[in-house]
Amino acid sequence: MSEFDIVFWYWWVAAVAFLGLEILVSGFFFLWLAVAAFVTGALLLVVPVMGFNVQVLLFSAMAIAAVLAWRRYASAKSQTSDHPLLNRRGAQYVGRTFNLVEAIENGQGKIKVDDTIWKVHGDDCPVGGKVKVVAVNGTVFDVEICR
Repeated sequence: MSEFDIVFWYWWVAAVAFLGLEILVSGFFFLWLAVAAFVTGALLLVVPVMGFNVQVLLFSAMAIAAVLAWRRYASAKSQTSDHPLLNRRGAQYVGRTFNLVEAIENGQGKIKVDDTIWKVHGDDCPVGGKVKVVAVNGTVFDVEICR
């Protein structure tokens, strides 16, 4: 088996390839692999007699450290929203009461919420009856009849 010599710029090419992947995929994962590959290449430029196993070990250690450091930083900087239901439209209506615009028959009916008609699931109830939204299953509300 012949020895394959890795030179520093091979790692830099790998870094550029990881940056290309980072552009295609979200999440900042490949960015840190690119940083680790670039640093490994820079170390190999300074210490050209470094064996391939050592290079791979350095790259792996730096990549793991960089990803873990990023995850820790990102979780520390994450902010909680003051509108946690902003993009969960149906969940915004849980707990509110509405009048039925279509009777609930065989467990299915409809309510009007603002400018939208929503399907509801619950006990049978006539048109105009008041129901309270208790849960959301996709685009269907689970309701209970208000007494």
